[in-house]
Parts: sequence; structure tokens; C-alpha cells
Amino acid sequence: MSSATIVIIEDEPKLAKLVKISLESEGYTAFTAPDGRSGLELIEDKSPDLVILDILLPGDMNGFEVARAIRGFSDVPIIILSSRISEADKLMGFQAGADDYVTKPFSCPELNARVKALLHRASLSASARASSKFVLGDLEIDFSRRRVFRAGSEISLTQTEYSVLQYLAQNAGKVLLHEEILGRVWGPEYRDEYQYLRNYISNLRRKIEPDQSKPRYILSKPGIGYYMPDS
Repeated sequence: MSSATIVIIEDEPKLAKLVKISLESEGYTAFTAPDGRSGLELIEDKSPDLVILDILLPGDMNGFEVARAIRGFSDVPIIILSSRISEADKLMGFQAGADDYVTKPFSCPELNARVKALLHRASLSASARASSKFVLGDLEIDFSRRRVFRAGSEISLTQTEYSVLQYLAQNAGKVLLHEEILGRVWGPEYRDEYQYLRNYISNLRRKIEPDQSKPRYILSKPGIGYYMPDS
């Protein structure tokens, strides 16, 4: 059982109630909000450990905009719920700051499993911070503070983006298989989700590479995996 606090931003009352009850049955404390504005207020008030966020919300903010607003003040893990299933929509969600993307319809056991996995990754990231730094060119990763800098300027990453980058940096010089990265960061059930990983690598490159078309920090071995140089 878990004592983590979760905020659910969902405008469909029946679905919000169903998700809330399901999460509470797993030991979580859950709060709901019907729109983006009240959801942001709830997040600031409750300081949750995780946010579940629908995309199609009433009012002046959709889920993508809410995710970007959250990233302006918090790195809390975000799971997006959406009936949109295209890769373009998923990429938009990740670029807005989401850590996971669940398509509707979904089962509560599936959502609970993803919540558990994401909270586990967040706790590992927090507890396993070494008191060392990784430096490659003008890129610096401070493991002790979980902060990333390029040319002295801090780069904002989601929990999952940081986990991917940290894993690559801690294995610098070694080509990590797609399945290896997926299994380590997301869990064994994600080992075949290659497009999932490509979306995250694309986001990371957009944030840390001076020129995405000529990456220098996150390099590819086509058909095999990714790696970071060790010098």
C-alpha cells in the first residue's frame, strides 16, 4: 500500500470518480478537479506526488497547456489520459512535460500499474542521487541535485526525461539497447515500445543538443540503441 498523494484533473465525473476509487483502493490519497484552472490550484495546495491529466478539458486551458503550466513550477510526474492515439498527439504530450501517456479506453488495473511504476521511478531517482557530476563538453549533470546544465544554463526536464538521461550518462561509452533502456526506465512490460523511447530521445535532444540534426550528447546506433560518449 502507498501513501502517495495524486491529483486527477478530469472533467467526466464518472471517470474521475472511478479512477479516484481505484487509486484509493491501492492506498493512495486522491483528489479530483474538473478543469485546468482548479486543477492547478489543487496541485499548488496539495503538492501531490503524481498528477493524472485529461487532455480535453472545459474552460480556457486544455491538458497540454495545463502540463506546460505545471512544468513552470514543478517536476511532479504527469500521466496524460487521452482518446487521441496518434504518435503526433503523444509526442505533443511528452513535449508539454508528460511522463506517460495512457489512451482511452483503459482499465483501472493498467492505470494503477503505470502509476505505481512512475512513482517507483521517481523515488529511485530521488534516492539514488550520487554525489558526483557527469560533464561532457558544455553539458553538466549534477546527480546529487538532479539538475542539468548546458553552457551554464539550467535545463528543465521531466522525471522520466531525467531518468533516461541519467541512465545514459551513468553508462557513458556503452551502447545501451533499446530494450535495455525501456526495461530499466519504464519496466519490463515496455521493452518493445520503441516509438515510446524515440519520442523521449527526441524531446531530450530538443532540450540539450545545440543542433538536433547533428547530436553530440545522445548518439544513435541505428537498429540497436543509444549512447553518450564518455569524453
